[in-house]
Amino acid sequence: MISATQLRVGTIIKWNDDLWRVMSVLHITPGNWRGMVQTKLRNIRSGSQTEYRFRSEEKVEKARMDTNEMEYLYSGAGEHHFMNTESYEQVAFNDDLLGDVVRYLKPNQRIQVDFYEGQAVGIELPATVDLAVIRTEPRLRRAAVTNIMKAATLETGLEVQVPDFIVEGEVIRVDTTEGKYVERVSVK
Repeated sequence: MISATQLRVGTIIKWNDDLWRVMSVLHITPGNWRGMVQTKLRNIRSGSQTEYRFRSEEKVEKARMDTNEMEYLYSGAGEHHFMNTESYEQVAFNDDLLGDVVRYLKPNQRIQVDFYEGQAVGIELPATVDLAVIRTEPRLRRAAVTNIMKAATLETGLEVQVPDFIVEGEVIRVDTTEGKYVERVSVK
């Protein structure tokens, strides 16, 4: 059991006799009242979402997960396929379960897959991923300001804001928790 104040985005909890993934967390401390934790939760099995406000002193059961390293293979027909790198077993997740996480996946990437009682229930992304820029506007040659940002579309379809010096074909590192540009990995 963990305190509600220890909930983090991505944590899987057992609540109301079901498994829920924490999608967002907001700590609220209203003056002289008791603190609370406002959460958005997604049901692992059904995909439905709900919001719930936990009291800060409330205890929540964190689900015990087994994790296996798996390789992302491909996506098709609304499913995303992963293969266990040791046993070669495959599992598939649908679009509803993974949501926007799919935009950080590219073939042959190694990912940690969460299992609960032998059933695959979700994936854990690395903190950052390296993706190629496939489309962005040309650089402003006469710009003297270095902190100008522009939109870029990456190889997986993800769109992020990048500095003006980034051009098509370069590989950049993206933070998977916030979906933001971190640094340039390779120069074209």
